[in-house]
Amino acid sequence: MSSSGRRKPTRRPAPAAAPSRRRLPILWIAVGAVLVLLAVAVVISAGGGDETNEFGSPTVSGDPLPDFVPDAADPALGTPIPEVSGADFSGDPVSITRDGRPKAIVFLAHWCSHCQAEVPAIQAWLDDNEVPGDVEIVSVATGTDPARPNYPPSSWLDDEGWTPPVIVDDEGFAVGNAYGLSAFPYWVYVDSDGNVVGRTSGETSVEAFASILEQLAAS
Repeated sequence: MSSSGRRKPTRRPAPAAAPSRRRLPILWIAVGAVLVLLAVAVVISAGGGDETNEFGSPTVSGDPLPDFVPDAADPALGTPIPEVSGADFSGDPVSITRDGRPKAIVFLAHWCSHCQAEVPAIQAWLDDNEVPGDVEIVSVATGTDPARPNYPPSSWLDDEGWTPPVIVDDEGFAVGNAYGLSAFPYWVYVDSDGNVVGRTSGETSVEAFASILEQLAAS
């Protein structure tokens, strides 16, 4: 004890600093941002970013055909077809021109039950038979509507193994309108001079289809 008789005060150690809690919210925010980015990447890789490919940007030249009216005299017979420059679902060019080849052009809508029945039947015939002569078969995917059944058309036709080249119509259905489309499925038959020789709508039997191709090959 000192001469003054007073004891020196004992110093207590300072309490340890509490761990900072500010880093935890920042960490969770960073993790959340990463998860959001991963989710977006998954959606895009699954095809969510390809929806616009279901519509094309074809160009059409030449006079349009009059609207087709079944069971009536067809004013389009003997008239030249409009020419089309477009692309398929992959962006590869596909065209319809008056190039000296007879043609069978079919217009298909993904939501049309008759189209859904006809596509596999025609494809089965194509798998087992050769198209006669120099006849060219071309298809047009039109009438596309994301709100209607069996969408998208690209997946439908791919699942059916559809082999004829496909022109993807635009949102205004420019190609369908130029050819006088009035009902599905819709066929336009063209001779080697590029003129219309027949038009039909509704399902076509494979027997009738094969007979028409033979007639076109002889045109």
